Amino acid sequence: MIEMDGIRKIYRTQHVETHALTDFTLKIDSGEFVSVMGPSGSGKTTLLNIAGLLDTFEQGRYLFDGEDVSKLSDRQMSRIRNRKIGFIFQSFNLIPDLNVFDNVDVPLRYRGMKAADRRKAIDHALDIVGLSARSKHHPAQLSGGQQQRVAVARALVGAPNLILADEPTGNLDTAMANEILDLLETINEMETTVVMVTHEPDLAARARRCLHLLDGRLIDFEADDRPAPLAVAAERAVSSRI
Repeated sequence: MIEMDGIRKIYRTQHVETHALTDFTLKIDSGEFVSVMGPSGSGKTTLLNIAGLLDTFEQGRYLFDGEDVSKLSDRQMSRIRNRKIGFIFQSFNLIPDLNVFDNVDVPLRYRGMKAADRRKAIDHALDIVGLSARSKHHPAQLSGGQQQRVAVARALVGAPNLILADEPTGNLDTAMANEILDLLETINEMETTVVMVTHEPDLAARARRCLHLLDGRLIDFEADDRPAPLAVAAERAVSSRI
């Protein structure tokens, strides 16, 4: 699903050059559930932005679902995003003037689907997240957990190949956070690839694989094959000098 090889991403201002990802190589197979952890500034969000075709990069190659997306136009990348990728954000990003049904409908409208087909897809997505009875409510009438479930439904409604979740539980209490993880696990069981950034080790552990980033580099690949603490400390010391 995701195959990155030698990706380099640099953010530049007038006086500062920040290497967000450095010679970054990663492979995520179709149907995986992968969590991503790391301190602030380690490159987690940059990784999601590049994976979701929201950002470009200076060097390397990225194959998404078998297609080299490095040279695609903005229009071509937008089409892939709309049809193959769903996004879930920490801040929900719902449109306050639209009710639940219409918020979930937003990505489908860009596909030019018939109204009847959209309604069927929306009803199915809201049923999965348990909000069928709230379809006419507006975001302000919902709890934080319910708003995030609407965001999950919006990401899911187009039957994407990949779900990218950036701190999807960051604004939720523990109980609501676990409910969102339950939903992500259910979506993954539907053979949808899920990549989730989180700062919570207990939530990250629920994924099938956990990646650790530091200074734009992967520290380890397998959750069950992590180096000993002293090895991690040594590698971090080396990374800090690069």
